[in-house]
Amino acid sequence: MIGPGSSATTIAAAVRAGEVRAADVVEAALARIAAASDLGAFTDVTAARARAKAAAIDAAVARGADPGPLAGAPFAVKNLFDVAGLPTRAGSAINRDLPPAARDAVLVARLEAAGAVLVGALNMGEYAYDFTGENVHDGPSRNPHHPARMSGGSSGGSGSAVAAGLVPLALGSDTNGSIRVPSALCGLFGLKPTYGRLPRTGTFPFVASLDHLGPMARSVADLAAAYDAMQGADSGDAACAGRPVEPATPALARGAAGLRVGVLGGWFARGGAPEAFAAVARAAQALGATETVEIADVEAARAAAYVITMQEGAALHLERLRARGPDFDPAVRTRLLAGAMLPGAWAVRAHKLRRVMAARFADAFSRFDALLAPATPCRAPRIGQETMVLDGVAMPVRPNLGLYTQPISFVGLPVVAAPRFEAGERLPLGVQIVAPPWREDVCLRLAAALEEAGVAHSPVAQEFAA
Repeated sequence: MIGPGSSATTIAAAVRAGEVRAADVVEAALARIAAASDLGAFTDVTAARARAKAAAIDAAVARGADPGPLAGAPFAVKNLFDVAGLPTRAGSAINRDLPPAARDAVLVARLEAAGAVLVGALNMGEYAYDFTGENVHDGPSRNPHHPARMSGGSSGGSGSAVAAGLVPLALGSDTNGSIRVPSALCGLFGLKPTYGRLPRTGTFPFVASLDHLGPMARSVADLAAAYDAMQGADSGDAACAGRPVEPATPALARGAAGLRVGVLGGWFARGGAPEAFAAVARAAQALGATETVEIADVEAARAAAYVITMQEGAALHLERLRARGPDFDPAVRTRLLAGAMLPGAWAVRAHKLRRVMAARFADAFSRFDALLAPATPCRAPRIGQETMVLDGVAMPVRPNLGLYTQPISFVGLPVVAAPRFEAGERLPLGVQIVAPPWREDVCLRLAAALEEAGVAHSPVAQEFAA
């Protein structure tokens, strides 16, 4: 039976076999989305488009054609992806005045070519400058496991929609942690691929030298299937590598066999809540990881990532700041204005440090195939919460949810966030599985091993599971 907990791959198998109609799957998803409007996950629902796509899939099945490996699986995208006929909001008030997109973003088109069905666009932090999932224009995207709590950001609507079972797949973006933070807080598997692996063509940028795109799902098989469908070079994104498609799905069954796994220490082992480190320890135990690896100057790397983020973000938005400053979220506006005043020499030094840090991680990967770290320093804070106590120190919530994700984005490494629910706890935590460049298959294999062992799993939030 296909329901809110059904995976994309399960749905696709049933649709391709003629056991269920794509039209029925889509209608059920649209009904769930309408019933869960209080979550604040969706900003746009593309019902007519979804119904037309589902009808085309059912017609293909009826004539014996294969509609694709994701046939009939509903998905939604963070509203910084271009969707033909919709203005690309990027979480802002200003962008709503833009004309509708003429065509879909490349990754949207690739998922639909694989048979997936787009059902809408999702809430996000303004211009992706956010870790909380709170949007001053559209309201917060809420955590389905506890709606008074944050979903995480900036891909908060993506996290909320998948965790509630509204869709089995969603796309997000990750500049400093915006896929991994909501995946951790909402209890999902999320993939931030290697920088340059997936093309960003047809998306609204934030920080071009740090922006990544990737999928979020409730199973590793779905995550890998979406990733495989989206791979391939594209000339529209100058940063996109010209690598061949390297499918990860066939390797999932190999799990952790033959892989050497270490645990990141130092920066990644302090400053967080004990339960965040306990989640990493449990994953390490399951994967046989007994050695700790410490990378020097991680704190400096995080500071450098802030400099690059603020300066590039300010440069991108400078004309909007001049013309429509009052229309920005005040918190976003303040940080962008501060970035506009930073000395240019700081960015030069920050980029030099990226090369140094990449070499240090490469040295660690000469001894290990993957490294583990917490995804967030704590479970989801309350919506509107401004400070949290970490290691006995009161810290601002907004920047520090990315405490452990930002230094890894800085060097563009592939990461899977794997969800960990402790017995008796309503809110999850996340573990980052970090691999060398272009080895997304390693991250996904290890996540699959944790899923198989029951250490990581992603249930539909209880309130939405029926």
